[in-house]
Amino acid sequence: MADVVGNKDAKDFAVSTPFANNGEFHVKGASNLDWGMKDRLSRIFNPSSGKTVMLAFDHGYFMGPTSGLERLDLLIPRLAPHADCLMGTRGAIRSSVPATYNKAIALRASSGSSILEDDLSHESMVVGMEDAIKMNASAIAIQTFIGADGQKETIEALNKAVNLGFRYSVPTMGVVAVGKEMERTTKFFLLATRMLAEFGVQIVKTYYCENFEKVAAACPVPLVVAGGKKVPEKDALTLAYNSIQGGAAGVDMGRNIFQSEHPEAMIQAVSKVVHEGFTDEDGYEYYLDLVNA
Repeated sequence: MADVVGNKDAKDFAVSTPFANNGEFHVKGASNLDWGMKDRLSRIFNPSSGKTVMLAFDHGYFMGPTSGLERLDLLIPRLAPHADCLMGTRGAIRSSVPATYNKAIALRASSGSSILEDDLSHESMVVGMEDAIKMNASAIAIQTFIGADGQKETIEALNKAVNLGFRYSVPTMGVVAVGKEMERTTKFFLLATRMLAEFGVQIVKTYYCENFEKVAAACPVPLVVAGGKKVPEKDALTLAYNSIQGGAAGVDMGRNIFQSEHPEAMIQAVSKVVHEGFTDEDGYEYYLDLVNA
C-alpha cells in the first residue's frame, strides 16, 4: 500500500488535452470494453454528441413521494420522450414506465436507509444482476459514501456490482454521495470520482464543484453531474452549461425538471444545452419560448 505520508497534491491535470484512449468509441474510457458494454453505453450516451440527459426519479426509494413525484404514472409519459436515459428503481420502472418507450435505463440497485434515520450512509446492493438483465437495464447505479461512516460497506457493494457487471456486460454507475456533514470541495470530488473509476465503474455520477474541469480531467470515465436541489430554471441551466463546459458527459436531473413549473419545457432546454451546444442564456430563452408558445 502506498505511503500517504508526505504525498504531494496533484496539480498537472492537462485540462485542455482530450482523453487519450478513446479510440473510435464515443464514451470516455470505454474503448477496451466488450461489445455488450459498449452497446449499453451507447444507449445512455448519444453517439452523435457523446452526451446524455438522464431523468432521475429514484428519490422515492428513501424519501417516499416527494413534490412532483406523487404520480409517476402521469409524470413519466410527459418527460421520457425528451430524456436519453431514465434513472429509477425497479418498482417504479416496472409499474409506471411503459416498455414501449425503449429508453435506456439506469437502474437504482442500492438501498438500505430512509429519511427516518439520521445516518443514510449504510447501503448495500439490493437488486440482483439477473433482475437487472430481465429489465434490460443499460446500467446499474450504486450509491457510494466516501469519507462517511458507511464507506467500507458501500465500496464493497460497488465492487460487487462491478464484478457482476463485467460478468454480464452491464455497466455500473458509481454515485458519489454527499451527506449533510460531508464536504463538497474540489479535493473531495477529485478523491471520490477517481476512487470509483479505479474500482472499475464505467460511469460516475457526481456533483459540480469549483475547478470541476480538474475533476473531469482526472477521472478516466465519463462524469454525469447531478442536478441537486431545486433552483430557479435559469440557474439549473447554468449548472448544466458549466458542467458540460467543464468536461462532464451529461447531467442527471430530477427536481430541477419535475419540480419546474413547466417540466416539459425545462427538460427540452436542458437537452439543448447538453447536446446542441446552447449556452445557458440560449437555453433559458428556448425555455421561455416553449412556455410562451
